[in-house]
Amino acid sequence: MRSGFIGVIGKANAGKSTLINVLVGEKVAIVSPKPQTTRDAIMGILTKSDYQLVFVDTPGIYKAQSRLSDMMAKTAETASKDVDFILYVHDGHGGITDGDIALMKKFMSAGSPMAIAYTKIDIMPRENIPADIKKLYENGIDVDVLPVSARRYTNIGKLEAYLAEKMPEGDKVITEDIVSDKSERFMVSEIMREKVLLKFDKEVPHGVAVCVNVFEKKDNGVYDINIDIICEKQNHKSILIGKQGRAIKEISSFARQDMEKFLGAKVFLTTYVKVKEDWRNRPSLLKDFGYGL
Repeated sequence: MRSGFIGVIGKANAGKSTLINVLVGEKVAIVSPKPQTTRDAIMGILTKSDYQLVFVDTPGIYKAQSRLSDMMAKTAETASKDVDFILYVHDGHGGITDGDIALMKKFMSAGSPMAIAYTKIDIMPRENIPADIKKLYENGIDVDVLPVSARRYTNIGKLEAYLAEKMPEGDKVITEDIVSDKSERFMVSEIMREKVLLKFDKEVPHGVAVCVNVFEKKDNGVYDINIDIICEKQNHKSILIGKQGRAIKEISSFARQDMEKFLGAKVFLTTYVKVKEDWRNRPSLLKDFGYGL
């Protein structure tokens, strides 16, 4: 038996959460095309007969603009030091910059062995891959590079087998039959936040937190869920609600459908929008909203 923790590190929008969801075989992290989608370190657990891979999905590396984004960057750095292996996820579609190389070197020096998952090869010229890998080696990135596409499932099996071989021998590190360390309540809040990220552009989604006030399964099997969507500005609240409440109704409808799929039961969902100015820079509110400061 081989088992261990794999820190999944990389820049924002590199495809970390999508890759973990595909490897684990279930949705354990929300996905959107916007930076700061993942805010917490979330475990996705893949257990097979002869190995267990515990993926630690971390916030994307992103220039700190608030206490929240600074906290997210620290979460990624901490995770890189507390794992058996680092899987650095790089968006191959974006090429290789000097900044990418510097960031890879930073995590190479964290103390754990590392490999690079070179992602999104389905949306880029294949001839670019050898040139990029050569550039990495010429700049001192002497680690294995594995080209993959999570969306097309290209080389995912090879990546899984590779990671299994890199794990230390030993018993399972997670004994329970689960695929994530996060609670249903947490995942429900993340589903709602994902719908906001997918629906709105620019600054509004980044200034949103989701608080689950009520999460209760009734005797008839229906979940009663009451949620507050927290934003930073009054005009953001107006955007989130929309004309005659259309936007919030649409978001809530899509969220409820995914919640029902995730929970395997009917959901009665109530959603409100509230304003807490500059909450991303207020430690007390960050803690209230579950960001652990």
